[in-house]
Amino acid sequence: MIDVSAIVQIAILYFVIYAILRGAKGSRFGQALMGFGILAALLIAFAYLFHFDVLTRIVQFLLVYIAVSTVVIFQPEIRRILSAVGAFGYFEKPKYGPGDAATPDLVVETILSLADRRIGALLAFERGISLRGYEDTGVVLDAVFSRELMTSIFTPPLPLHDGGAVLRNGRLSSAHCIFPVSNNPDLISNGMRHRAAVGLSEETDALVVVVSEETGGISVARNGKLFRYSGEQRAESLHRWLAKTLPRTGGASRIGALRPWTRKLADLLPKGDDE
Repeated sequence: MIDVSAIVQIAILYFVIYAILRGAKGSRFGQALMGFGILAALLIAFAYLFHFDVLTRIVQFLLVYIAVSTVVIFQPEIRRILSAVGAFGYFEKPKYGPGDAATPDLVVETILSLADRRIGALLAFERGISLRGYEDTGVVLDAVFSRELMTSIFTPPLPLHDGGAVLRNGRLSSAHCIFPVSNNPDLISNGMRHRAAVGLSEETDALVVVVSEETGGISVARNGKLFRYSGEQRAESLHRWLAKTLPRTGGASRIGALRPWTRKLADLLPKGDDE
């Protein structure tokens, strides 16, 4: 007879392992974790089949040593995964009404306007993980989002044009913020705005949009990956990203507050390729 408790425990263990692998997918931590798991499984199977007691003890010692070393080496990636798991801010009551939040259409129009005028910009849209720690490095504004305000902020040589802007619940929370710079070797030839955008997306689950002042190109950083858009696909792609990030219009409710959390859980389930 199959024990129901054992089935539940196996299902929980499977979900936890799958969630960790899914969250670490595409990162250095994910690649190291996959390689470590394959190597450990091969060594344990080899030692078990041939009854090598000495090798078994050595493998057990190495597993503990490698596990501790992995936590130290890949601390940023692990912190991002744990922060995403512990992000329960969805249950907080919104401070502002839906009329104060910027719509995806307005944000897309603003970003395209900056790109057409070759005004460099760096915008981070807060999702589950709080960005308040990065706000402390800049100037707190707590202002209604508008195209005129964003243009005045990022136009040089005005005081706030350098650095990134943080948007929370569709409002401009702060500007002139310092974001962590990614050490990804594939981004060596990119500017500091793009590397900062990827760096913040590696540390948090924020959606970060970059406007290049040299080319007017638009890029989106998400989960440590950089997506570049140009031409006619810019507006459609931006709108698709922002529709998933900005708060929905309409009255707030307790059930509505749970929707972002359910969407985060749905992201862990198998699905097709992203953008």
